[in-house]
Amino acid sequence: MIAIPPVTREERPWRQTQRAGTRADRLVRSITVTIPSPLAAMDLSIPSSIAGELDAAARAVVTLDAGHGSDLSALSGLLLRTESVASSKIENLDASVDDYARALHGARSNASAVAMVAASRAMERLMASAAESRQVALNDLLASHRSLMADEPMERAHAGRVRAVQSWVGGSDYSPRGALLVPPPPELLTGLLDDLLAFANRADVPSLLQATVAHAQFETLHPFTDGNGRLGRALVNAILRARGTTTKVVVPIASALVARRDAYFSALDAFREGDLEPILMRFAGAALIAAEEASVTAERLRQLPDEWRESLGRTRRGSAPMLLIEHLLTHPVIDAADVETSLGVRTSVAYAAIERLESSGVLRPLTDRKRNQVWGASALMDELSDLDTRIQSRARR
Repeated sequence: MIAIPPVTREERPWRQTQRAGTRADRLVRSITVTIPSPLAAMDLSIPSSIAGELDAAARAVVTLDAGHGSDLSALSGLLLRTESVASSKIENLDASVDDYARALHGARSNASAVAMVAASRAMERLMASAAESRQVALNDLLASHRSLMADEPMERAHAGRVRAVQSWVGGSDYSPRGALLVPPPPELLTGLLDDLLAFANRADVPSLLQATVAHAQFETLHPFTDGNGRLGRALVNAILRARGTTTKVVVPIASALVARRDAYFSALDAFREGDLEPILMRFAGAALIAAEEASVTAERLRQLPDEWRESLGRTRRGSAPMLLIEHLLTHPVIDAADVETSLGVRTSVAYAAIERLESSGVLRPLTDRKRNQVWGASALMDELSDLDTRIQSRARR
Protein backbone atom coordinates (compact mmCIF):
# COMPACT_ATOMS: atom_id res chain seq x y z
CA MET A 1 0.00 0.00 0.00
CA ILE A 2 1.17 3.54 -0.80
CA ALA A 3 -0.61 5.79 1.67
CA ILE A 4 -1.81 9.22 0.58
CA PRO A 5 -4.37 11.52 2.25
CA PRO A 6 -7.84 10.06 1.57
CA VAL A 7 -10.86 12.04 0.55
CA THR A 8 -13.07 13.60 3.16
CA ARG A 9 -16.83 13.26 3.12
CA GLU A 10 -19.33 15.89 4.20
CA GLU A 11 -23.08 15.77 4.51
CA ARG A 12 -24.86 18.52 2.59
CA PRO A 13 -28.55 19.40 2.20
CA TRP A 14 -30.12 18.45 -1.12
CA ARG A 15 -33.51 18.29 -2.78
CA GLN A 16 -34.79 17.87 -6.30
CA THR A 17 -35.21 20.98 -8.40
CA GLN A 18 -38.02 19.30 -10.34
CA ARG A 19 -40.35 16.49 -9.38
CA ALA A 20 -39.20 13.24 -11.01
CA GLY A 21 -38.42 9.61 -10.29
CA THR A 22 -39.80 7.55 -7.44
CA ARG A 23 -41.06 8.70 -4.08
CA ALA A 24 -37.70 7.68 -2.59
CA ASP A 25 -35.95 10.06 -5.02
CA ARG A 26 -38.25 12.89 -4.04
CA LEU A 27 -37.67 12.31 -0.31
CA VAL A 28 -33.87 12.66 -0.44
CA ARG A 29 -32.97 15.62 1.76
CA SER A 30 -29.21 15.23 2.24
CA ILE A 31 -26.21 13.83 0.39
CA THR A 32 -22.65 12.90 1.33
CA VAL A 33 -20.20 14.64 -1.00
CA THR A 34 -16.65 13.47 -1.66
CA ILE A 35 -13.90 16.09 -1.36
CA PRO A 36 -10.39 15.05 -2.41
CA SER A 37 -7.25 16.15 -0.59
CA PRO A 38 -5.10 18.82 -2.27
CA LEU A 39 -2.44 17.57 -4.67
CA ALA A 40 -0.33 20.57 -5.61
CA ALA A 41 2.28 20.24 -2.86
CA MET A 42 1.85 16.53 -2.13
CA ASP A 43 5.05 14.54 -1.52
CA LEU A 44 4.71 11.44 -3.68
CA SER A 45 7.36 9.07 -2.34
CA ILE A 46 6.85 5.61 -3.78
CA PRO A 47 8.72 2.31 -3.27
CA SER A 48 11.58 1.61 -5.66
CA SER A 49 9.83 -1.49 -7.02
CA ILE A 50 6.82 0.52 -8.19
CA ALA A 51 9.02 3.37 -9.38
CA GLY A 52 10.81 0.78 -11.50
CA GLU A 53 7.53 -0.40 -13.05
CA LEU A 54 6.60 3.18 -13.93
CA ASP A 55 10.06 3.87 -15.32
CA ALA A 56 9.99 0.76 -17.51
CA ALA A 57 6.60 1.79 -18.90
CA ALA A 58 7.78 5.36 -19.52
CA ARG A 59 10.88 4.08 -21.35
CA ALA A 60 8.68 1.93 -23.58
CA VAL A 61 6.56 4.99 -24.39
CA VAL A 62 9.63 7.09 -25.23
CA THR A 63 10.99 4.29 -27.44
CA LEU A 64 7.68 4.08 -29.30
CA ASP A 65 7.58 7.84 -29.84
CA ALA A 66 11.18 8.13 -30.99
CA GLY A 67 11.60 4.90 -32.93
CA HIS A 68 9.23 5.25 -35.87
CA GLY A 69 10.11 8.50 -37.58
CA SER A 70 9.09 7.62 -41.12
CA ASP A 71 5.65 6.33 -40.16
CA LEU A 72 4.80 8.58 -37.21
CA SER A 73 2.04 10.47 -39.00
CA ALA A 74 0.15 7.30 -39.86
CA LEU A 75 0.92 5.75 -36.47
CA SER A 76 -0.12 8.87 -34.58
CA GLY A 77 -3.50 8.96 -36.32
CA LEU A 78 -4.19 5.28 -35.75
CA LEU A 79 -3.19 5.39 -32.07
CA LEU A 80 -5.33 8.47 -31.49
CA ARG A 81 -8.31 6.62 -32.94
CA THR A 82 -7.54 3.45 -30.96
CA GLU A 83 -7.37 5.34 -27.67
CA SER A 84 -10.53 7.34 -28.35
CA VAL A 85 -12.52 4.24 -29.28
CA ALA A 86 -11.34 2.33 -26.20
CA SER A 87 -11.93 5.27 -23.87
CA SER A 88 -15.48 5.53 -25.19
CA LYS A 89 -16.01 1.80 -24.62
CA ILE A 90 -15.21 2.28 -20.93
CA GLU A 91 -18.26 4.55 -20.88
CA ASN A 92 -20.35 1.77 -22.51
CA LEU A 93 -20.28 3.47 -25.91
CA ASP A 94 -19.63 0.87 -28.60
CA ALA A 95 -19.57 0.81 -32.39
CA SER A 96 -17.89 -1.18 -35.15
CA VAL A 97 -14.74 0.05 -36.86
CA ASP A 98 -16.77 0.68 -40.02
CA ASP A 99 -19.32 2.72 -38.04
CA TYR A 100 -16.49 4.73 -36.54
CA ALA A 101 -14.94 5.28 -39.97
CA ARG A 102 -18.26 6.45 -41.38
CA ALA A 103 -18.60 8.89 -38.46
CA LEU A 104 -15.10 10.19 -39.18
CA HIS A 105 -16.44 11.19 -42.56
CA GLY A 106 -19.52 12.89 -41.16
CA ALA A 107 -22.13 10.11 -40.97
CA ARG A 108 -24.36 10.49 -37.91
CA SER A 109 -26.41 7.30 -38.05
CA ASN A 110 -24.58 5.72 -35.10
CA ALA A 111 -24.56 7.90 -31.97
CA SER A 112 -21.79 5.90 -30.27
CA ALA A 113 -19.54 6.23 -33.31
CA VAL A 114 -20.18 9.98 -33.44
CA ALA A 115 -19.23 10.20 -29.75
CA MET A 116 -15.99 8.30 -30.45
CA VAL A 117 -15.06 10.76 -33.18
CA ALA A 118 -15.79 13.63 -30.80
CA ALA A 119 -13.48 12.00 -28.24
CA SER A 120 -10.74 11.81 -30.89
CA ARG A 121 -11.05 15.50 -31.68
CA ALA A 122 -11.17 16.52 -28.03
CA MET A 123 -8.03 14.52 -27.23
CA GLU A 124 -6.21 15.84 -30.28
CA ARG A 125 -7.06 19.40 -29.30
CA LEU A 126 -5.95 18.98 -25.69
CA MET A 127 -2.65 17.39 -26.68
CA ALA A 128 -1.91 20.05 -29.27
CA SER A 129 -2.37 22.76 -26.67
CA ALA A 130 -0.21 20.89 -24.17
CA ALA A 131 2.55 20.42 -26.75
CA GLU A 132 2.57 24.10 -27.64
CA SER A 133 2.46 25.60 -24.14
CA ARG A 134 4.20 22.75 -22.26
CA GLN A 135 1.43 22.81 -19.69
CA VAL A 136 -2.21 21.90 -19.22
CA ALA A 137 -4.43 24.93 -18.71
CA LEU A 138 -8.06 25.21 -17.65
CA ASN A 139 -8.99 27.01 -20.87
CA ASP A 140 -7.63 24.06 -22.84
CA LEU A 141 -9.68 21.60 -20.81
CA LEU A 142 -12.78 23.71 -21.37
CA ALA A 143 -12.14 23.94 -25.12
CA SER A 144 -11.63 20.19 -25.35
CA HIS A 145 -14.80 19.54 -23.39
CA ARG A 146 -16.68 21.86 -25.73
CA SER A 147 -15.39 19.81 -28.65
CA LEU A 148 -16.32 16.56 -26.93
CA MET A 149 -19.90 17.61 -26.17
CA ALA A 150 -20.64 19.67 -29.30
CA ASP A 151 -22.81 16.95 -30.88
CA GLU A 152 -24.61 15.88 -27.69
CA PRO A 153 -28.10 17.50 -27.77
CA MET A 154 -28.73 17.00 -24.05
CA GLU A 155 -25.30 18.34 -23.04
CA ARG A 156 -24.61 21.04 -25.59
CA ALA A 157 -25.69 23.82 -23.21
CA HIS A 158 -23.10 22.64 -20.67
CA ALA A 159 -20.29 22.09 -23.18
CA GLY A 160 -17.05 23.83 -22.21
CA ARG A 161 -18.34 24.84 -18.77
CA VAL A 162 -17.40 23.61 -15.34
CA ARG A 163 -20.60 22.25 -13.84
CA ALA A 164 -22.72 24.64 -11.77
CA VAL A 165 -24.89 21.85 -10.36
CA GLN A 166 -24.36 18.88 -8.09
CA SER A 167 -23.70 15.67 -10.01
CA TRP A 168 -23.37 12.03 -9.05
CA VAL A 169 -22.21 8.74 -10.54
CA GLY A 170 -24.44 5.67 -10.55
CA GLY A 171 -27.61 5.15 -8.56
CA SER A 172 -30.85 6.79 -9.62
CA ASP A 173 -31.23 9.07 -12.64
CA TYR A 174 -33.34 11.45 -10.56
CA SER A 175 -31.43 11.83 -7.31
CA PRO A 176 -28.10 10.84 -5.69
CA ARG A 177 -29.91 7.99 -3.94
CA GLY A 178 -27.63 4.95 -4.09
CA ALA A 179 -24.88 6.81 -5.98
CA LEU A 180 -21.42 5.25 -6.29
CA LEU A 181 -19.77 8.66 -6.07
CA VAL A 182 -21.07 12.12 -5.21
CA PRO A 183 -18.24 14.47 -6.25
CA PRO A 184 -17.53 17.87 -4.69
CA PRO A 185 -20.26 20.53 -4.76
CA PRO A 186 -19.85 23.07 -7.57
CA GLU A 187 -18.76 25.92 -5.31
CA LEU A 188 -15.55 24.02 -4.46
CA LEU A 189 -14.55 23.19 -8.02
CA THR A 190 -12.63 26.36 -8.86
CA GLY A 191 -10.13 25.86 -6.06
CA LEU A 192 -9.89 22.12 -6.57
CA LEU A 193 -9.28 22.47 -10.32
CA ASP A 194 -6.61 25.11 -9.70
CA ASP A 195 -4.92 22.69 -7.32
CA LEU A 196 -5.17 19.81 -9.80
CA LEU A 197 -3.65 21.84 -12.62
CA ALA A 198 -0.86 23.10 -10.37
CA PHE A 199 0.02 19.46 -9.72
CA ALA A 200 -0.36 18.52 -13.39
CA ASN A 201 2.16 21.21 -14.32
CA ARG A 202 4.82 20.33 -11.76
CA ALA A 203 8.22 19.47 -13.21
CA ASP A 204 9.54 17.43 -10.27
CA VAL A 205 7.28 14.37 -10.59
CA PRO A 206 7.89 11.50 -13.06
CA SER A 207 5.50 12.06 -15.94
CA LEU A 208 3.59 8.76 -15.85
CA LEU A 209 3.17 9.00 -12.08
CA GLN A 210 1.98 12.58 -12.51
CA ALA A 211 -0.45 11.69 -15.30
CA THR A 212 -1.92 8.78 -13.33
CA VAL A 213 -2.50 10.76 -10.14
CA ALA A 214 -3.89 13.74 -12.04
CA HIS A 215 -6.31 11.43 -13.86
CA ALA A 216 -7.52 9.83 -10.62
CA GLN A 217 -8.04 13.27 -9.06
CA PHE A 218 -9.90 14.52 -12.14
CA GLU A 219 -12.26 11.54 -12.00
CA THR A 220 -12.92 12.27 -8.33
CA LEU A 221 -13.70 15.91 -9.08
CA HIS A 222 -16.00 15.06 -12.01
CA PRO A 223 -15.92 18.76 -12.95
CA PHE A 224 -18.32 18.51 -15.91
CA THR A 225 -21.91 17.35 -16.20
CA ASP A 226 -20.82 14.65 -18.68
CA GLY A 227 -17.71 13.45 -20.52
CA ASN A 228 -15.49 13.30 -17.43
CA GLY A 229 -14.16 9.80 -18.09
CA ARG A 230 -13.16 10.45 -21.68
CA LEU A 231 -11.66 13.86 -20.94
CA GLY A 232 -9.90 12.55 -17.83
CA ARG A 233 -8.21 9.84 -19.88
CA ALA A 234 -7.30 12.41 -22.54
CA LEU A 235 -5.62 14.34 -19.71
CA VAL A 236 -3.18 11.45 -19.27
CA ASN A 237 -1.82 11.80 -22.80
CA ALA A 238 -1.89 15.60 -22.55
CA ILE A 239 0.42 15.50 -19.52
CA LEU A 240 2.76 13.06 -21.27
CA ARG A 241 2.87 15.49 -24.20
CA ALA A 242 3.40 18.55 -22.01
CA ARG A 243 6.31 16.84 -20.21
CA GLY A 244 7.92 15.73 -23.48
CA THR A 245 7.55 12.02 -22.77
CA THR A 246 5.73 11.86 -26.10
CA THR A 247 6.10 14.25 -29.02
CA LYS A 248 3.95 12.63 -31.71
CA VAL A 249 2.10 9.52 -30.59
CA VAL A 250 -0.84 8.79 -28.32
CA VAL A 251 -0.41 5.93 -25.87
CA PRO A 252 -3.59 3.77 -26.11
CA ILE A 253 -3.77 3.14 -22.37
CA ALA A 254 -7.57 2.93 -22.39
CA SER A 255 -7.41 -0.22 -24.52
CA ALA A 256 -5.73 -1.99 -21.60
CA LEU A 257 -8.00 -0.40 -19.01
CA VAL A 258 -11.21 -1.46 -20.75
CA ALA A 259 -10.02 -5.09 -20.68
CA ARG A 260 -10.34 -5.05 -16.90
CA ARG A 261 -12.84 -2.26 -16.44
CA ASP A 262 -13.94 -3.28 -12.93
CA ALA A 263 -10.33 -3.41 -11.72
CA TYR A 264 -9.76 0.08 -13.13
CA PHE A 265 -12.78 1.44 -11.26
CA SER A 266 -11.69 -0.39 -8.09
CA ALA A 267 -8.25 1.23 -8.37
CA LEU A 268 -9.92 4.65 -8.57
CA ASP A 269 -11.91 3.79 -5.43
CA ALA A 270 -8.70 2.76 -3.66
CA PHE A 271 -7.10 6.09 -4.60
CA ARG A 272 -10.01 7.91 -2.96
CA GLU A 273 -9.61 5.83 0.19
CA GLY A 274 -5.92 6.70 0.45
CA ASP A 275 -4.10 3.90 -1.38
CA LEU A 276 -2.17 5.00 -4.47
CA GLU A 277 -0.64 1.63 -5.35
CA PRO A 278 -3.49 -0.02 -7.32
CA ILE A 279 -3.98 2.83 -9.78
CA LEU A 280 -0.21 3.21 -10.31
CA MET A 281 0.24 -0.48 -11.03
CA ARG A 282 -2.76 -0.51 -13.36
CA PHE A 283 -1.48 2.45 -15.39
CA ALA A 284 2.13 1.24 -15.45
CA GLY A 285 1.02 -2.12 -16.83
CA ALA A 286 -1.41 -0.53 -19.27
CA ALA A 287 1.18 1.91 -20.62
CA LEU A 288 3.83 -0.80 -21.04
CA ILE A 289 1.49 -3.15 -22.92
CA ALA A 290 0.08 -0.33 -25.06
CA ALA A 291 3.54 0.94 -26.04
CA GLU A 292 4.88 -2.52 -26.90
CA GLU A 293 1.86 -3.50 -28.99
CA ALA A 294 1.83 -0.09 -30.70
CA SER A 295 5.42 -0.76 -31.77
CA VAL A 296 4.22 -3.94 -33.48
CA THR A 297 1.55 -1.88 -35.25
CA ALA A 298 4.19 0.66 -36.31
CA GLU A 299 6.11 -2.06 -38.10
CA ARG A 300 2.95 -3.25 -39.83
CA LEU A 301 2.17 0.28 -41.01
CA ARG A 302 5.67 0.61 -42.42
CA GLN A 303 5.05 -2.40 -44.64
CA LEU A 304 1.59 -1.41 -45.84
CA PRO A 305 2.49 0.89 -48.78
CA ASP A 306 4.68 -1.78 -50.36
CA GLU A 307 1.93 -4.38 -49.89
CA TRP A 308 -0.61 -2.03 -51.45
CA ARG A 309 1.66 -1.29 -54.42
CA GLU A 310 2.26 -4.99 -54.94
CA SER A 311 -1.49 -5.64 -54.92
CA LEU A 312 -1.91 -3.13 -57.79
CA GLY A 313 0.48 -5.00 -60.06
CA ARG A 314 2.25 -3.10 -62.83
CA THR A 315 1.23 0.52 -62.29
CA ARG A 316 3.05 3.66 -63.38
CA ARG A 317 4.88 5.49 -60.58
CA GLY A 318 3.24 8.88 -60.06
CA SER A 319 -0.13 7.69 -61.32
CA ALA A 320 -3.28 8.55 -59.38
CA PRO A 321 -3.62 5.07 -57.79
CA MET A 322 0.01 5.22 -56.59
CA LEU A 323 -0.41 8.74 -55.20
CA LEU A 324 -3.63 7.71 -53.48
CA ILE A 325 -1.78 4.91 -51.67
CA GLU A 326 0.48 7.50 -50.00
CA HIS A 327 -2.56 9.59 -49.06
CA LEU A 328 -4.34 6.66 -47.40
CA LEU A 329 -1.76 6.22 -44.66
CA THR A 330 -2.81 9.46 -43.02
CA HIS A 331 -6.36 9.70 -44.44
CA PRO A 332 -7.79 6.17 -44.24
CA VAL A 333 -11.40 7.24 -44.91
CA ILE A 334 -12.08 9.03 -48.21
CA ASP A 335 -14.65 9.99 -50.80
CA ALA A 336 -14.15 11.04 -54.39
CA ALA A 337 -14.06 14.75 -53.51
CA ASP A 338 -11.21 14.11 -51.07
CA VAL A 339 -9.23 12.37 -53.78
CA GLU A 340 -9.86 15.16 -56.29
CA THR A 341 -8.65 17.79 -53.83
CA SER A 342 -5.67 15.94 -52.35
CA LEU A 343 -4.31 14.66 -55.67
CA GLY A 344 -5.41 17.61 -57.79
CA VAL A 345 -7.11 15.41 -60.40
CA ARG A 346 -10.39 15.40 -62.33
CA THR A 347 -13.46 13.63 -60.98
CA SER A 348 -13.18 10.82 -63.52
CA VAL A 349 -9.53 10.21 -62.59
CA ALA A 350 -10.42 10.17 -58.87
CA TYR A 351 -13.13 7.56 -59.39
CA ALA A 352 -10.84 5.46 -61.59
CA ALA A 353 -8.13 5.48 -58.88
CA ILE A 354 -10.64 4.51 -56.20
CA GLU A 355 -12.05 1.72 -58.35
CA ARG A 356 -8.53 0.39 -58.97
CA LEU A 357 -7.74 0.29 -55.25
CA GLU A 358 -11.12 -1.20 -54.39
CA SER A 359 -10.73 -4.00 -56.94
CA SER A 360 -7.28 -4.80 -55.51
CA GLY A 361 -8.63 -4.95 -51.94
CA VAL A 362 -6.84 -1.85 -50.67
CA LEU A 363 -10.12 0.03 -50.21
CA ARG A 364 -13.52 -1.21 -49.12
CA PRO A 365 -16.82 0.66 -49.43
CA LEU A 366 -18.29 1.80 -46.13
CA THR A 367 -21.78 2.59 -47.40
CA ASP A 368 -24.06 0.86 -49.87
CA ARG A 369 -25.35 4.02 -51.52
CA LYS A 370 -24.47 4.87 -55.12
CA ARG A 371 -23.99 8.59 -54.57
CA ASN A 372 -21.65 10.16 -52.00
CA GLN A 373 -19.95 6.82 -51.40
CA VAL A 374 -17.26 6.59 -48.70
CA TRP A 375 -14.34 4.14 -48.72
CA GLY A 376 -11.92 3.00 -46.05
CA ALA A 377 -8.38 1.59 -46.21
CA SER A 378 -9.09 -2.01 -45.24
CA ALA A 379 -5.74 -2.95 -43.73
CA LEU A 380 -5.50 0.25 -41.69
CA MET A 381 -8.99 -0.14 -40.29
CA ASP A 382 -8.37 -3.81 -39.52
CA GLU A 383 -5.15 -2.87 -37.73
CA LEU A 384 -7.08 -0.46 -35.53
CA SER A 385 -9.24 -3.34 -34.36
CA ASP A 386 -6.32 -5.76 -34.11
CA LEU A 387 -4.21 -3.43 -31.98
CA ASP A 388 -7.08 -2.96 -29.55
CA THR A 389 -7.64 -6.73 -29.42
CA ARG A 390 -3.95 -7.50 -28.79
CA ILE A 391 -3.69 -4.94 -26.00
CA GLN A 392 -6.83 -6.22 -24.30
CA SER A 393 -5.71 -9.83 -24.62
CA ARG A 394 -2.42 -9.10 -22.85
CA ALA A 395 -4.10 -6.94 -20.23
CA ARG A 396 -6.45 -9.79 -19.25
CA ARG A 397 -3.61 -12.19 -18.44
